[in-house]
Amino acid sequence: MPVSSDYTPPQDPLEILHEDHQIIVVDKPAGLLSVPGRGADLADCLLTRVQAVFATALLVHRLDRDTSGVMVFAQTPHAQRVLSMQFEKRQTKKTYVARLAGRLEPKLGTVALPLIVDWPNRPLQKVCHETGKPAVTDWRVLKYAECNGQAETRVRLSPKTGRSHQLRVHMLALGHVILGDPLYASGAARDYSRLMLHSEELRLHHPDSGQGLKFRSKATF
Repeated sequence: MPVSSDYTPPQDPLEILHEDHQIIVVDKPAGLLSVPGRGADLADCLLTRVQAVFATALLVHRLDRDTSGVMVFAQTPHAQRVLSMQFEKRQTKKTYVARLAGRLEPKLGTVALPLIVDWPNRPLQKVCHETGKPAVTDWRVLKYAECNGQAETRVRLSPKTGRSHQLRVHMLALGHVILGDPLYASGAARDYSRLMLHSEELRLHHPDSGQGLKFRSKATF
């Protein structure tokens, strides 16, 4: 199954939220790969765009192609090691905002469902209690709304683990798919201009000073 339609990445100018001698923080647009895919048609990505401005930039983590928001890159191998370890040890804090189909209740909750790649349908992921890796997501409802006669819920999502498609599959498992999801949504829930998922805030410790830092980007939806 293809990732979705033909790859036509947005041409938004690079939006830099912060830069210093160790890190670069940018606001990733929806529809742009974090790293190159296979083939020349998938070469354009956020990493190469960042490296065009900061030649020494190194990858630390990824966001799904269709997800927008805060992403950090390292300027040095030292910063890459330190930041990668923070992500691995779950010392970073990531917060997302999303719009879901339907009315999610209760207003607070946690999803703890193990995830694994759905091999016949990759890159899709699925819940599997036998072989899946632990995955945990906290949610908080921000507001309920109605759009085109359909109920929807705006939520803040806080992943405690970093599995592929974690937020998308966890919300689907709750019965409230993220609107505009080209992989998991169907019918009216899929008929949106983009995936309604945005990395709103990233907290980490500076690789040199250890100072706690917070970077934010407001969702455009």
